[in-house]
Amino acid sequence: MNHESIREFALSLPLVTEHLPFDEHTLVFKVHGKMFVTLGLNAQPPRMNMKNDPEVNTTLREHYDWIIPGYHSNKQHWNTVIADNDADWTLIQELIKTSYELVWQKLPKKVREGSL
Repeated sequence: MNHESIREFALSLPLVTEHLPFDEHTLVFKVHGKMFVTLGLNAQPPRMNMKNDPEVNTTLREHYDWIIPGYHSNKQHWNTVIADNDADWTLIQELIKTSYELVWQKLPKKVREGSL
């Protein structure tokens, strides 16, 4: 996997937009203005931060050496995923979807219903 495959997958989710709010090297994917994935464009292999349940994050870090506490993020709620040769693309896609869904669920009901 590469930066572009990660980007394409994130953008395939409903109502996702991409931004460069921090610098030209950090691509941020948002749903209704709320961040759910950051992708380091200059990192090789690709690195991204994603949100998940704190207990799930701990378990993921224990089982996969390519998942570590979130860089420059709340380490309880965010993981950094290093998309190296050992990384599982199917799991990464699931993690991106989970991050998206967690952010989506926190949006006001009026926003969620108006978006459908």
